Amino acid sequence: MTTTSVWSVDPRTGKQREQVAVEATPQEVDEAVRAAHAARGALADATVRAAFLRAAAALLDESAAHVIEAADAETALGPGRLTGELARTTGQLRAFADAVDAGSYLDIRIDRADPTLSPPRPELRRYKIPLGVVAVYAASNFPLAFSVPGGDTASALAAGCPVVVKAHPDHPATSELCASLLRRAAVATGLPAEVVSVVHGFDAGLELIRHPLVAAAGFTGSIRGGRALFDAAAARPVPIPFHGELGSLNPVVVTPAAAAERAEEIGAGLAGSVTLGVGQFCVKPGLVLVPEGPDGDRITGELTKALGEIEPGVLLDHRMRENFVSGVRERTALPGVDAPVTPGSGGEHTVGAGYLTVRAEQLLEGGAYDVLLEECFGPVTVVVRYADQDEAGAVLGLLGGNLSATLQLSAAETEGAPGPAAALIGQVTGLAGRIVVNGWPTGVAVAPAQHHGGPYPAATSHSTSVGGTAIERWLRPVAYQSVPDALLPPELRESNPLGLPRQVTGG
Repeated sequence: MTTTSVWSVDPRTGKQREQVAVEATPQEVDEAVRAAHAARGALADATVRAAFLRAAAALLDESAAHVIEAADAETALGPGRLTGELARTTGQLRAFADAVDAGSYLDIRIDRADPTLSPPRPELRRYKIPLGVVAVYAASNFPLAFSVPGGDTASALAAGCPVVVKAHPDHPATSELCASLLRRAAVATGLPAEVVSVVHGFDAGLELIRHPLVAAAGFTGSIRGGRALFDAAAARPVPIPFHGELGSLNPVVVTPAAAAERAEEIGAGLAGSVTLGVGQFCVKPGLVLVPEGPDGDRITGELTKALGEIEPGVLLDHRMRENFVSGVRERTALPGVDAPVTPGSGGEHTVGAGYLTVRAEQLLEGGAYDVLLEECFGPVTVVVRYADQDEAGAVLGLLGGNLSATLQLSAAETEGAPGPAAALIGQVTGLAGRIVVNGWPTGVAVAPAQHHGGPYPAATSHSTSVGGTAIERWLRPVAYQSVPDALLPPELRESNPLGLPRQVTGG
């Protein structure tokens, strides 16, 4: 059988840098999954799991210079951005270690027997157990935070699930380096290294989702790729949960009152959000509704000025660059679509930022204009000029699910009195998993109350991939009815030997 080498590629030049690994064969995928499955028992001890997550964070921090250098060489995201991303990654690992220590993720509930009820209630004790081996599909645009050591991996390990990661082809060397650090941390805390494994290759990704011992999967990427894996997960003889984060336009609505009050501030903020990370954030605002008239013109004027001052940047790989350039070309060819700052090719290996404009009444025609309602990955956004609230609402009615929706409101509109702003909040709540007011969606705080997901196609489930509740994706509840105390798991015994939080009903 021939082997296909996996190379690290410099996105700044398109040239191969070094051979990193080879694409995994079906047998190698099977071996990785079976080894992970065999390691499940070692993760049962919550104290060891928490120590492992903290040790992994410490090793990543100790190796920061090497990790950032490797990631920058493969992604061109820059040391500044990657330094912040590494801090986020190690912070996630430590936060999930804290969650394991706290134990509330087990959601322990005890209903004591009550024969006086009709019908009588038996003794019921419920908690959550890990699903098993989790397949993680790494993202292109976050080589650390949504890749081998990222949130999917951290939350699955915290839940007690071993992980097999399908590395992204844009950063294979970074993936191998991070995997080696996680495996070292596992061994250092008394766990088998096989609690974390990495495989490479497109075919390996398909083998992974179909493997009968894989119990769930997490994915961050494109609608096309994510939907194919989602369908494969559902078509298995035993379907499995597939938690996919796919595509999102992340609409922004600027009210007339907000435009009148702070047009220049909004235009500058929009430019910064659209171009953050060269427009390669999953929550980049891709569709912005701006009112017609002089105040709206002030917003686009500031946006034009700010984008015109931004230097061309490098996208993650040449395929993405080609898709971006062709996507912009298709959109600007539509009648009535203008490009005050033309996005697209900025050089042989770079792209320039820009934005497009279209009137809402044209967008509402549908047909060829529907392409403007599709995500274009890179530093571009579509500004839709609307005449009134009804027209803005009609445009929002065209949209599918999104990760975020943003409202730019005036000071008076934020005071909470019923009115157009309240109606907008209600409408966008049906479209997105996170609602932002007078901010920008780029930058997703890792916090217990965070939700990073949304209606399809933003995500394939209603869970979050960021924040403390991300651990819930890898657990399932089990109830024990009238089971003698000595036969219960320690987490559910009457004496509560582990000191876990629990909700108790009855005497």
